[in-house]
Amino acid sequence: MGADRQAGELSAAVEAILAPAVSKIGFDLEGLKVTKAGRRLLVRVLVDKDGGISLDDVAVVSKACSKALDESDTAGGPFADAAYTLEVSSPGVDRPLTEPRHWRRNIGRLVAVQFGEEPVIGRVTAADKRGIELEADGVRRSATYAELGPGKVQIELR
Repeated sequence: MGADRQAGELSAAVEAILAPAVSKIGFDLEGLKVTKAGRRLLVRVLVDKDGGISLDDVAVVSKACSKALDESDTAGGPFADAAYTLEVSSPGVDRPLTEPRHWRRNIGRLVAVQFGEEPVIGRVTAADKRGIELEADGVRRSATYAELGPGKVQIELR
């Protein structure tokens, strides 16, 4: 079995363990990557929630993830015979906006996005399960998620 396939299967096994643990405490699992770091495995977990996350939130999620992984190890889980390092963080401002929850969490922010073939920079004024509203150059525009490319939050210096 190739190393990429093994890494993919390991990541899928870890996600199956961590997604419910993270969701149970009110967070969304936004990303997960498992890589080898010498003899150890490095587990990088990205989480978010409405309103953003604080350092205290990172600590809470880290404890929940550690507990879930440790409990799975005693049941022959993916790390039963391997040491691992766990890193928990937020996705950061450079994460592409691809899910309705990403757009909802960025209402009020300036974003760059493809509206069909047209690149647009505007402020997100609304987002729901169907699509978004954006104000660009004084004009309100709306689109469904299917009509949009990934959005990118623009850094505004004041």
